[in-house]
This record gives sequence, C-alpha cells and structure tokens, in this order.
Amino acid sequence: MAKEQNVSPEDEQGFAAQAGGAADDGGEAGDHSHEELHALLTDARSKADEHWDQCLRLQAEIDNLRKRSERDLVNAHKFALEKIAAELLPVKDSLEMGLAAASENHDVEKLIEGSELTLKMLSSVLDKFNIKEINPVGEKFNPDYHEAMSMQERDDVEPNTVVAVMQKGYMLNDRLIRPAMVMVSKAPAGSSLNEQA
Repeated sequence: MAKEQNVSPEDEQGFAAQAGGAADDGGEAGDHSHEELHALLTDARSKADEHWDQCLRLQAEIDNLRKRSERDLVNAHKFALEKIAAELLPVKDSLEMGLAAASENHDVEKLIEGSELTLKMLSSVLDKFNIKEINPVGEKFNPDYHEAMSMQERDDVEPNTVVAVMQKGYMLNDRLIRPAMVMVSKAPAGSSLNEQA
C-alpha cells in the first residue's frame, strides 16, 4: 500500500508561489526574444532595401557611362577630321577666289601668285597636323618609305639612289601614310659599279 505524503498548507503555498514565478519569468523571456528578432528583421530589411537602392543607382550609372562612352566613340569616329577640315576650308576658298580672278582677268602671273599662296596655306595646314613630306631626291633608296617605279642607268650617282620623285610621299606623326613613288639609279651596263653590284 502506498504511503501518503503529508504536505502542510504552508508548503503548498510556497510551491504555488514558485510555480507562478517561473511561469512569469518564462513569458517575459519569450516576449523579449520576439521583440529582438523583430527589431533585427526590421533592421535587416532596411539594410537590404538600402543596398538594393544602391545597386540600382550603380547599375543606372554604369548604363549611363556605357551609353556616354559609345556616343563619344561614335562622335570621335564621325568628327575625327573636324579640325583639319576647318583648316582646309580657307585653302578651298583661296582656290575658288584664284580661279574666279583668273577667269576674269586672264592674268597668268596673278594665277601663279594665287596658286603659290594657296600652296603655302596648304603646306601650313599639313605642318600644323604634323604631316611631313617625303621627297627623297638624291637619297639612298629605302623600301620602307619609297616605292620604286622604274630604274635608270646613271654613272653620276651611286647605284640604288633616288634620282627622281614622280609622286611625293607623306608621313603622319612618323607613320607612313603614302610612300614616295621614285625612280632609282643603277650602274650602266658593263661598268665597274655594275660588276661590283
């Protein structure tokens, strides 16, 4: 037979008070954790929204930069000759005025004088844009800058010398844009120079 445990009324009140206190502590702890989680979630959402806005702004800036770069590149190709074109317009004006004056006056000297002035203006424009003339008369033939069109027997110059320029060449900023078309010397047949060559 089970023994009955004797509990006094004072003990019952003490147990009830302890149980109630424990229940209260557990409820406060649960409420506190929920508030903290809610605050953390709110803060995380706020930061996520902020970062998303920054991402959108950066994407928009990148798109604008790309579009601006593409537009600048197109304009650079389209208007690369703008400066030289503006410098050449006075040359064209001078040619037109010279031709008009020559047709009215039929003065050859005036036409020559006007042509010389126009050529001087054109040379000035070429110099301004660092376009250098290649006129190698008397120089050694250089296949890097000269294009031999024919050869001529000459005993007054060394073989392989440019003796005539049929069309001048030009360089832009030390880059060849057109070779000079030249006539090159060779030793006369039977000469000692030819035998040596």
